[in-house]
Amino acid sequence: MSGTSGVSGTGATSGAPAFDALAVGGDIQRRIGVKTSRDEPLARFTTMRVGGPADLFVTAHNRMELRALVRFVRTRGLPHVVLGRGSDVVISDRGIRGVVIQNRAEGSRIDGERYVAETGVPMARAATETQRAGLSGLEFGLAVPGTVGGAVWANAGAHESDIAAVVESADILMGDGTETRVVAADLDLAYRDSRLKRAPRAGLAAEIVLAATFRLVPASADAIRERLDDIRRWRQAHQPLGIPSAGSFFRNPPEGPAAGELIDRAGLKGRRVGGASVSPKHANFLVNDGRGTAADIRRLGDEVRDEVERRFGVRLVTEVEFLGDWDLAA
Repeated sequence: MSGTSGVSGTGATSGAPAFDALAVGGDIQRRIGVKTSRDEPLARFTTMRVGGPADLFVTAHNRMELRALVRFVRTRGLPHVVLGRGSDVVISDRGIRGVVIQNRAEGSRIDGERYVAETGVPMARAATETQRAGLSGLEFGLAVPGTVGGAVWANAGAHESDIAAVVESADILMGDGTETRVVAADLDLAYRDSRLKRAPRAGLAAEIVLAATFRLVPASADAIRERLDDIRRWRQAHQPLGIPSAGSFFRNPPEGPAAGELIDRAGLKGRRVGGASVSPKHANFLVNDGRGTAADIRRLGDEVRDEVERRFGVRLVTEVEFLGDWDLAA
C-alpha cells in the first residue's frame, strides 16, 4: 500500500502489448463506476511535490473501490501502483507507466478499545480520532505524514513507538485476489519493514492492505491531547514543516549514530543539487525549494549517501521509495 505513504505495484511484463490508457480508462469507468484521467501530473499528489504524469490515474474512495480496482488491473496483467498520501516516495520526472490507483479509502470506527481504519486514513487523523475517544497508543501517528496503509506496509514509527506496538491485525488482499485477516505476528514487522514490503522484492505478488485494527489503551483524553501537543511542538522545533519533503530520507543504521547525525557530522546540511537541498533544520530531510526535480533529489541523495560512507564507513539505506520510469529519466 501506498506509503509512509506505502506503495505497491507491478511493472510491465516483457513482451506485453502497449498500454492503451484510453481503452483501460473507459473499461474502468464502465465496470467500476469511478472516473479516470490520462496523463495526470503526479507532483501535486506527493509531499515532495515532484513527479511526472501517470498514464492513467484513478482514485479509490472506499475499500470496495480499492479492492475492485486492484483486482481489475491484476486480472488483466496491467502495470500499476497504489499510492497513498505520497509521502516517503519520490516519483520520476518521467512519471509512472500504467495505472496509478490513489487510495482515498478513509472509513474508520472505534470498537471498544480497538480502532479500525481503512488504509487511506491519514495517520495524523488516526491520532486525533483516537485521542478524542480516550484511547492511547497512536499518538506517534501525528508525526507520520502518510496513511494507515503505508504505515502498516513500512512499520512506520516515531517518538519511541511504531505500528508493531499497536497493530492487532490487517485485512489483506492477497496476490490471488482473495481476502484474509492477518494477525500482527504474521506480518513479520521489523524496523521500517514488513512481509508486505518484502514480497515484491522476492518476485511475489504484492499484498495490499485494505484495513487495519489497532488495540489501544484507555486513557484520559486530556492527557493524550497534551502528548499530541508535545509532539507538535517537537516537530515544529526540529523538522522543516511546511517545505516539500518526503519525510526521513534514510533509515537509521542498525547501530551507532542516527542517519541525520551522520549527515550533519559530514557537514552536509545545506548541500544543494538544483532545487533540492539538505535541510539545515534536520539533516535527514531533503527538501524541495519549489524548483527541484526528482532527478535533483535522487542525485542529492546519492551524494549524501556516498559522502557519509566515505567519511564514516556507513552506507545509508534509503527509507523513501523511488517510483516510476527511472531507467529513461533524464
